[in-house]
Amino acid sequence: MTPEKIDQVECFSGHTYAQRPVAFVWQGQRYEVTEVEAEWNSPEGKRFRVRTPDELRFDLLYLISEDEWVIEAN
Repeated sequence: MTPEKIDQVECFSGHTYAQRPVAFVWQGQRYEVTEVEAEWNSPEGKRFRVRTPDELRFDLLYLISEDEWVIEAN
């Protein structure tokens, strides 16, 4: 899947922005994040592999230089 912009991301932000996503809106639907299965830094920004209550998995990427989020379904 080609990465797509996400409409909205709610995230926990302690001492820095985007420490952990807790929910996101994509294609008009809101998804809660039940688990962050993995997180890592990439050259583009911060990546998170997340799972939703209905067992869907997504890769969320926060593009630091563009200050926007994109998504890839797994």
